[in-house]
Amino acid sequence: MHITVVSRDEKSLAGIAALLRNRNPAHQVETLAGALKRLPAASSPDVVIVDQPNCEAGDLDSLERLGNQHPRIAFILLCRHHTPDFLLQAMRAGVREVIDYPAPPGCLYQALERIEEKLQRRSDANGKLLAFISCKGGSGATFLATNLAYALAAQGDSRVALIDMNLQFGDASLFVSDQKPLATLADVAQQIHRLDPSFLASSMLNVLPNYGVLAAPDDPTLANDVKPEHVDAILRLARQQYDFIVLDIGRSLDAISIRALDQADMIFPVLQTTLPYIRDGKRLLEVFHSLDYPMDKIHLVVNRHDKGSEISVYDLVTAYGSDVYMTVPNHYEAAAASVNQGIPVLQLAPASPITRALQEFARRLSGAAPIAAQDGWLGRLLRRA
Repeated sequence: MHITVVSRDEKSLAGIAALLRNRNPAHQVETLAGALKRLPAASSPDVVIVDQPNCEAGDLDSLERLGNQHPRIAFILLCRHHTPDFLLQAMRAGVREVIDYPAPPGCLYQALERIEEKLQRRSDANGKLLAFISCKGGSGATFLATNLAYALAAQGDSRVALIDMNLQFGDASLFVSDQKPLATLADVAQQIHRLDPSFLASSMLNVLPNYGVLAAPDDPTLANDVKPEHVDAILRLARQQYDFIVLDIGRSLDAISIRALDQADMIFPVLQTTLPYIRDGKRLLEVFHSLDYPMDKIHLVVNRHDKGSEISVYDLVTAYGSDVYMTVPNHYEAAAASVNQGIPVLQLAPASPITRALQEFARRLSGAAPIAAQDGWLGRLLRRA
């Protein structure tokens, strides 16, 4: 494990480094004297231990910026402050562990053991790629993709990225943030030679410390700067850096979107229970069949579902010969307010049935709840049919 220790106190710096080397001589331990403003260009530690007895809010802001630039680094903070408010601020800043100053060796070792276990699980893992595509314009695929990504990040410590693949008219970032993205997918493609974990992370608009959005280009003409080989490289790196990568494919099928769909672990066509959506959904499934996508890769999602609709979920299952993976109920007021304000619906309307459905969706994807349909919205709807 590669560990960087940062401290303004050279004696403390040497003492912590000695503790780490005594614990495991195989660790690569480097020291950095002074304040932590940035990491050396050639440094890519797994853990950064910040020795800062009197840590203030501004110091946490600096840690949060670094954490956003280096999403895979685990930060350990050694300080005297342990009030509940401070611990909450530290967690929001992305600090993994807060330990008393001066650090008792046992506490420091236990924190490192917890991080080592997580790093081992991460090394064995491969981020799951989830693609959302509209069966017809206005289905709500972008709303579901952006808010599901938020739900996945909010339910635990999973790192989540959303990539807006609607290259000409994508606006996914507006659904969960009122901030202007500093970079877009086109910017990353134009500088593909710079692609590494730090560059990818710094190109994200951070919605949460563990949820970032790579926005679509502002200018539709820049869509041509993104090539299929760029998509390959970005998704390959994203799989290594994130637990879930959510793709908002948009409506069109072209070389770029098909390259992304080829790599997806799960494809979620989003439709509503009206005839135009059902007709276009069937056409989309036929395209997927022609691309030789296995049926267990395709998972239908019904959005804005109304139990009183003339067309039931059972009718869809019969028409398509395929199960519906998830239904999201209609709650126009909450969805409209979320979109208009650029605030995730889970944050704006925690009691909304949409929020509950998205939380269940996230639990199923993360393995926190059974995948069986009867445990979700679909099962309850089918039992009432």
